[in-house]
Amino acid sequence: MVYIKQIIIQGFKSYKDQTVIEPFSPKHNVIVGRNGSGKSNFFAAIRFVLSDAYTQMGREERGALLHEGAGAAVMSAFVEIIFDNSDDRFPTGKPELILRRTIGMKKDEYSLDRKNATKSDVMNLLESAGFSRSNPYYIVPQGRVTALTNMKDNERLILLKEVAGTQVYEARRTESLKIMTETNNKREKIDELLSYIKERLTELEEEKEELKDYQEKDKERRCLQYTIDYREQVAIQEELENLEEQRQTVAEDTGDGEERFRQGDKELGEIQAEINDLKQQIDFLKVDKKQLETERKDHAKSRAKTELEVKNLTEGQSAAQQARSRYQSDLKALETSIQQHESELEEITPAYNSKLEEEATVKGELDNAEGIRQRLYAKQGRNARFRHKRERDDWLRAEINNGYPQLAKVKAVRVQTAEDIAELEQEIADTEKAIAGLREQIEGRGASNDTMQGQIQEAKAERDRLMDERKELWREDAKLDSVLSNALNELRQAEQELSHTMDQNTSRGLMAVRRIKRQHNLEGVYGTLAELCDVPERYRRAVEVTAGQSLFHYVVDNDETASKVIEILQKERAGRITFIPLNRVRPKQGNMPEANDAVAMITRITYDPMYEKAFQQVFGQTIICPNLQVAGQYARSHGVNGVTLEGDRSDKKGAFTGGSIDTKHSRLEAVRSVAKWRDDCDTHKARSAEIKRTLERKDQDITRAVGNVQKAEQKRVQQENSYGPLLQELRSKGNELQNKKDTLDAKHRASAKIEANMKTLTDQQNAHEAEIASEFKKALTRDEETQLENLNSTVQDLRQQYSDLSSARSDLESRKRIIEIELHENLRPRLDQLEAQELDDRTTSGSRGTLQESQRELKSITKRISTVDAKLQELDTSLEQATSSIQDLEHRYTEIKTGLTEIATAMEKSQKKTEKSIRKRRILAQQKEEVAHRIRDLGILPSGAFDKYKTTKSDAVVKKLHKVNEALKKYGHVNKKAFEQYNNFTTQRDTLTKRRGELESSQESIEELIAVLDQRKDEAIERTFKQVSREFAKVFEKLVPAGRGRLVIQRKIDARANEDDDGASSEEEDAAAARKESVENYTGVGISVSFNSKHDDQQRIQQLSGGQKSLCALALVFAIQQCDPAPFYLFDEIDANLDAQYRTAVANHLRDISSSSSSSSSQTQNQTQQNEDGGEGGEGSQGGAQFICTTFRPEMLHVAQKCYGVRYQKKSSNVVVVSQEEALEFVEGEKQ
Repeated sequence: MVYIKQIIIQGFKSYKDQTVIEPFSPKHNVIVGRNGSGKSNFFAAIRFVLSDAYTQMGREERGALLHEGAGAAVMSAFVEIIFDNSDDRFPTGKPELILRRTIGMKKDEYSLDRKNATKSDVMNLLESAGFSRSNPYYIVPQGRVTALTNMKDNERLILLKEVAGTQVYEARRTESLKIMTETNNKREKIDELLSYIKERLTELEEEKEELKDYQEKDKERRCLQYTIDYREQVAIQEELENLEEQRQTVAEDTGDGEERFRQGDKELGEIQAEINDLKQQIDFLKVDKKQLETERKDHAKSRAKTELEVKNLTEGQSAAQQARSRYQSDLKALETSIQQHESELEEITPAYNSKLEEEATVKGELDNAEGIRQRLYAKQGRNARFRHKRERDDWLRAEINNGYPQLAKVKAVRVQTAEDIAELEQEIADTEKAIAGLREQIEGRGASNDTMQGQIQEAKAERDRLMDERKELWREDAKLDSVLSNALNELRQAEQELSHTMDQNTSRGLMAVRRIKRQHNLEGVYGTLAELCDVPERYRRAVEVTAGQSLFHYVVDNDETASKVIEILQKERAGRITFIPLNRVRPKQGNMPEANDAVAMITRITYDPMYEKAFQQVFGQTIICPNLQVAGQYARSHGVNGVTLEGDRSDKKGAFTGGSIDTKHSRLEAVRSVAKWRDDCDTHKARSAEIKRTLERKDQDITRAVGNVQKAEQKRVQQENSYGPLLQELRSKGNELQNKKDTLDAKHRASAKIEANMKTLTDQQNAHEAEIASEFKKALTRDEETQLENLNSTVQDLRQQYSDLSSARSDLESRKRIIEIELHENLRPRLDQLEAQELDDRTTSGSRGTLQESQRELKSITKRISTVDAKLQELDTSLEQATSSIQDLEHRYTEIKTGLTEIATAMEKSQKKTEKSIRKRRILAQQKEEVAHRIRDLGILPSGAFDKYKTTKSDAVVKKLHKVNEALKKYGHVNKKAFEQYNNFTTQRDTLTKRRGELESSQESIEELIAVLDQRKDEAIERTFKQVSREFAKVFEKLVPAGRGRLVIQRKIDARANEDDDGASSEEEDAAAARKESVENYTGVGISVSFNSKHDDQQRIQQLSGGQKSLCALALVFAIQQCDPAPFYLFDEIDANLDAQYRTAVANHLRDISSSSSSSSSQTQNQTQQNEDGGEGGEGSQGGAQFICTTFRPEMLHVAQKCYGVRYQKKSSNVVVVSQEEALEFVEGEKQ
């Protein structure tokens, strides 16, 4: 069941602020409130959305619906109704339907589910849900019940007709009657015309005989007149053809002259451009020549300076050569002496080392024998000191224990000595490596100097290369400044020529749009149509004529971009431009002819496909034709615009445009010229900026290269200055190495002594331990004594051998020492001194290197000067050639200019001749038209008129014509159109007779339709009356159980003014007769009721009290609603005039209707179908409905499902939910 779920009001009448009313009950809702609080405005808000009460309102009526009060003015108001659509009665597919109507001083809008909708959409949707427009009684405002109470019988009949929906029948019947009236009027006019035609045909029968004689004479006259006019026409035509041949000849000559003039003018432009290019080239050559002359002067200065340096360096080279020779001799002698001493040292050193080893071996053997001998002597002496073995053993153990610390100390010293030796050996190796490195560094000094010199030369070459490149860039930048200046001048001239082809506002606007696009970075601003297309020269004139000022319309991506640019233009007052937003353009497709003599203009224009819409809009309906006649034919047949290559135009409306066009000032050519020079300027500016950036980088590179040269030279100086310290370090390292070797020898000798001591201590410890293990004896054993004797002789031999070896080793050592001292103290210091002297020689060699460098630089400068001289010679040759070319071009320019002047003079003469020919042709054409008009006036000629007087001379024809004219004068009174009129009237009579028959047939059809409409209208009223009458009786019986009520329909044929109830309302008896009568027989609908008895005589409504009348009116309303039910009802104080018992009955009736369980739309449809078929409908056939009522009485509150209160505070109404007790208290308070 559809019902009102919620209502939201804002700004409507007394509801200023947004009022959101809590959801209504789907059954019975009652609203209470004081008078003036806004109850009626609440119902008015619902009617504002759902009914036709507020339509076609003026400004004042709209303003009356808006809230008026203190505070800010309300500019618009809206009422929103939310329907519950859980049963899908509204075909939206949603559980809710939101219907809103918004009104303001200048607007009135509907919306469905937050989307805009029309009023017809809203009304159709409401009718689909059961809201009948023919039954407005689902909303009963204040006064409606009173109006029903006071209705007359005929007014109730009108109401019944509305409920029955007879407006459709009446509208169609009225329209049919109107057509039938028009048909009758036409038939009367036809009858009048037929009568007149009949009279005229009678008169024309008498005039036909006399007319035959006249026609014979007239045929003769017309034949003669035709012969004369035809001969004159032929003569004029021949003259026109001669003139046309002359015109074509002149036109061809003029066309050739124009073409030659155009070609010559174009050639003049090309020559002038070539002259300008040559002049600019000469300027460039002069600039290059000036720069090369300056460069040559600089090179000449450098060459003079370098030649002076070479001379000075050459003179100082000879003294250095002599010192070098002496140095080489001394160095060779010293190296030979050192080599001899080193060879001798190498021979002595192995022998010395061998003797040293033998001496150490003998010394070891001697020490070992001495030790054994000493121990045997000690043992021999000790045996006498001890009394027994234990005493001896104790002493030996004490000696052994005392020997361990000494042995450990000796071992520690041996380990330390070994570490010192290893450390010294490593230091010696490191020192020798360092010395070898220093010697290698000193010996490789020459190659290092050469390498350093090569690096310096490379750095200088790189510096010179970069400086040459910078000079080239300076030269190119100077040329580019000149080119850019010339391009800017050409651009200004081209822009000035382009501005002359348009108005000032457009010119200013185009410049402003380009600036705005650049400043605001607008990617969607593309350009004008002329800038975005390319047109072959052959079609340019046709394209320009077609587009006109549209060539300067600016193409943008969308209307938002166009609005933004227009806003800026208006703000800056920077001109006026027409924009073509691609998202808004909808070009129409033209009906293009498919023929060889018609070419679609759009196919001859080249453009980017993204601008297709813009070009279709301007050129899409234009074709190019060979001449204006063909263009006009296609314009009429296909509805397109035709244009010729010469610019003559025929539009689809029939207008022709043509004439002379100034071909020298082409808009497209001007746009191309501006675009070309603008692109050149942009290219030159970009190249100039790039050159400047490159120059900045070159300056940085040159600074870096100069720094590299300075660093290399500084490094060379440092290397030269570091030779002395290297020699000093080498001597220091040599002394250090010798000292370390001496220390190492001492350490080796100490190590040998330590090893001997350690061996002696170890042997002594072993001997003591062995002695402890032996027996105790007072004397040595035999073996020991034998050993002692042998050891004595051995020791003597070893001592002699050791002494001999020591002497030999000492001699070798002395010789070795002398050689080493000679090497280290004498020979090597002298070598170092010579090497120091070599430093000076190398300095001299450096000077020689500087000389070579200067010579190379001199050679390079000389080569540069030669290159510059060659370039200067080439420049002079180029200047001569360019000057000669300019002279030739200027001579050619003068010749062409003279030829163009002659062509222009010839064209002017041809133009005057053509104008004279045109004037004569115009006179002849006028004469030809007059002759043709006379021939046409002759009418249809006899069959032999064309050949009858073909051979007759013109004079004879003229004489015959004069005679015939004289004979025709006596027939002046004859009706010359009698035959024609007779035929015309006969045709009109037949046509009118046929038309009259058609009108009579049409009238019969209309009368049948009216009869059918009257019958259907009658049936609809009777069917509706039956349903309403039946429901009225049921509702009245329910409201007044003790009484009875019925409706009475009144007819004109009723014989009695006040027929009794049975006779007046017997539907069954009168039904058949009533269907046969016209609807106009019904005069009214009366109400007859009885409140006290079902059998007493009933009273008319005029005889009842006010409360009874109101109850009858409510019963009629309920009956109408039962016949045409709605989903919900709105009642505004319908119980105001009722007595208490009837208020209770009405309230119970509303409760019963709202609580009915059957609420489906299918039941409603079934009930409607049954009612239409005349079937009986039960009370349960009415589905449950929602009621929203206002009242000041308590009876309706007792049966309400939900109560609301309307309050008026701060000049604004508000609706809130109240309890039933609060609502009753309010009503009781109002009574008091």
